[in-house]
Amino acid sequence: MLKYIEVTGKNEDEAIAKGLAQLGLDRDDVSLEILERGKTGFLGIGSVPAKVKLTYEAPDEEKAVEAAAPVVEQAAAPAAAAEVEEPQQEAEETSTSVEEVVDDEVAQAIVRFQSGLFAQMGVEASSRITRDGDTYQVVLEGENMGALIGHRGETLDAIQQLTGYVANRGRSHRVRIHVDAEGYRARREEALQRLAHKTAAKVVKYRRNITLEAMNAYERHVIHAALQDVAGVSTFSTGTEPNRRTVVAYTPQKH
Repeated sequence: MLKYIEVTGKNEDEAIAKGLAQLGLDRDDVSLEILERGKTGFLGIGSVPAKVKLTYEAPDEEKAVEAAAPVVEQAAAPAAAAEVEEPQQEAEETSTSVEEVVDDEVAQAIVRFQSGLFAQMGVEASSRITRDGDTYQVVLEGENMGALIGHRGETLDAIQQLTGYVANRGRSHRVRIHVDAEGYRARREEALQRLAHKTAAKVVKYRRNITLEAMNAYERHVIHAALQDVAGVSTFSTGTEPNRRTVVAYTPQKH
């Protein structure tokens, strides 16, 4: 017997996660219909909540809760300690380069631009800038960082892109700008790596392809890299931006 629920959230991901948590089901156990798409507005201003419809066949409640718990945890709490222990260790091992705190011409241009931008957004935040070679690491600090991160980091990506344009304007030698807040980039990457391996396990178990939700180019790269050496699966992207998706495909092993 098919049933459905309608759930709202500040974005599609949150609405889906809330619905799965309410039902105690895995994402693959429901049919998803997006009734209203969440909108972040320009740089996070003027956001509109999302509304989704989840259709499902009523399962055994106890078994469904057990099966869905890791997926709900993935969507709702990507930084759960038990799941990120290994990525955290990797981050510690790779973060060996020494970063230099700077206040040079580029750093000053970054601060001037971002200060004006944050004032227009009505967000109180400051920029802490370090430098590692030609890369300027900009960490945003303040109380309401959610407004600067946005839905799946979209606002943070926009700030990074605009800051890079300002920092490199009129320069013959380009520099790279990396903008982060509250360790979002590392947490998102760890969550994507976990999602990739969970999806790969399902692909091998059920011997069928699984198409992930739309992601930006960097997020798709994380999925590809995480599974490039995993036996039994391959990955490729399909569709056009901004709805380009990664497919985790079943690849039978040759004996």
